[in-house]
Amino acid sequence: MDLQYWLGRATHAVQDWADTFGPYQPHPSLQVDDDRFATAFEEFTGRLRENYPFFHPHYAGQMLKPPHPAAMVGYLTAMLINPNNHALDGGPATARMEREAVAQLAAMFGYDTHLGHLTTSGTIANLEALFVARELHPGRGVAYSADAHYTHGRMCRVLGMEGHAVPTDNRGRMDLDALEDLLRGGRVGTVVLTAGTTGLGAVDPIHEALLLKERYGVRLHVDAAYGGFFTLLAGADGPEGLAPEPWQAIARCDSVVVDPHKHGLQPYGCGAVLFRDPEVGRFYLHDSPYTYFTSSELHLGEISLECSRAGASAAALWLTLQLLPPTADGLGRVLAAGRRAALKWAQLITTSDHLELYQQPELDIVSYFPVVDPATLSGIDTASARILADGMTSPDPVFLSTLRADREAFTARHPKITADADSARILRSVLMKPESEHHVEHIHYHVERLTRS
Repeated sequence: MDLQYWLGRATHAVQDWADTFGPYQPHPSLQVDDDRFATAFEEFTGRLRENYPFFHPHYAGQMLKPPHPAAMVGYLTAMLINPNNHALDGGPATARMEREAVAQLAAMFGYDTHLGHLTTSGTIANLEALFVARELHPGRGVAYSADAHYTHGRMCRVLGMEGHAVPTDNRGRMDLDALEDLLRGGRVGTVVLTAGTTGLGAVDPIHEALLLKERYGVRLHVDAAYGGFFTLLAGADGPEGLAPEPWQAIARCDSVVVDPHKHGLQPYGCGAVLFRDPEVGRFYLHDSPYTYFTSSELHLGEISLECSRAGASAAALWLTLQLLPPTADGLGRVLAAGRRAALKWAQLITTSDHLELYQQPELDIVSYFPVVDPATLSGIDTASARILADGMTSPDPVFLSTLRADREAFTARHPKITADADSARILRSVLMKPESEHHVEHIHYHVERLTRS
C-alpha cells in the first residue's frame, strides 16, 4: 500500500468530517510561524537520526520493528480527532472498535466468554491481571518463573503481594516440580505462566500446569505479552509449526495478556488484558461524577485501572485486523516467516566453527555465543560485548543485543564451558520482521566475520 497516499487521504477524510460542524477560527494563541516551525522541525528530525534502524532486516537486536502501514494510517487518522477511550462520550467510534478488536484477540486464544480491553503496555496489562488475582485470593502470593519478565516481581510489590520466583529448567521453562513444592505451602493463590519469555522466547508448560490448578485451586494467568500471537502457529504444518498443547491450554486459564505492539504490528503502546470470566469486572466498579452518562452500555473505563487511553490505538489495531486478522492465514503468515528465519539461523550456527547455539529457538529469538579459546565464561562475555559494539560501527552494520546468562543456566546447557565468572553475556537476536527470512544468511556471515576479527 502507498503510505503517503493514504496518509493524505486520512487528513482529507478528517477535514471533511470536521467541516460538517460549521466553520470557526482557530485561536491566535495556537498559531505558529512557518519559519519558526521549520527551524524546530529541522532539529527534531535531526535528533531522530540518532535511532537505530529498527525497520531494517539487518537490525536483529531488541523487540523493535515498525508498525504495519495500515496501523500507521489508522492511528494518525484517529489521532487527528484525538478520542479518549475511557468513556463512550470520549470515543464512541473507537470504543466500539476496541471491543471488536479485543473480541478477535479473545477468539484467538479460544475464550468463549471474556472481559477485556486494551492497555498502554504489557506491564499495565499484567498489573491489572494481578490486581484481580489479589482481590480473588486476598493474602496469598504470586508465583512466576525466574525467567519471567521482571514486571511481575515489581507489580507484586506495588500491589503488596508476596512474589515467588520459581526455578527454570535447561530450556528456560518453569520447573513444575519446584512449583508444586511451593504450592503445597498454601501461600500462593496465582501462578503466572509465560508464553514466550522476553529473554529466550521460552514457553512454559501451560497444559501441564492445568493439573496443578485443579489440585491446589490456584488461579492461572498467562503472560503472553511477547509470544501470544504465536498461538496462530500451534499445530501448523511445516517447520514453523509449534506443539499445540501449551497454546490450546490458554483457553482454560483465567486470564491472558498479549501485546499487539509486538507481533500485532501496532505502534507503541498497545497491550491487552483478557479475563475468561466477565464477572471479575465487579472489582473495577467505581463512580465518576462527570462521565458514563451518554450511554447505558458498559464504558471501557469501568473495566480498566487506567483512565484516559488513546482511542487511536484501538483504531489502528481494528484497521490492521480487518486486513491481517489473527488467523493462521492472516497474521500467522507474518509470524511464520520470523519463526523460519530463527530456525534457519539456528541451523547455520550449529554448523559454524565460530559461533555456538546457546539453546534451540522456540519462537523467533535466537541465542548464541562466540567460540573462544580457552572456553570460559569471562572470555565469552568479553567477546560478546566486543561483537555487539563492532557490529554497530562496521561499514556494513548489523545490530544485535546481548543477554546475561548466569553460571548455573549456562553450565546446565554447556557443561564443557569453564565457569570462571558468575555470569556471561551472550548474543541474542529477535527476528520479528518477516523480512529477516531473506537476510538471515547475510547477518550470520557478518557476525562470523566479527567473531574472527
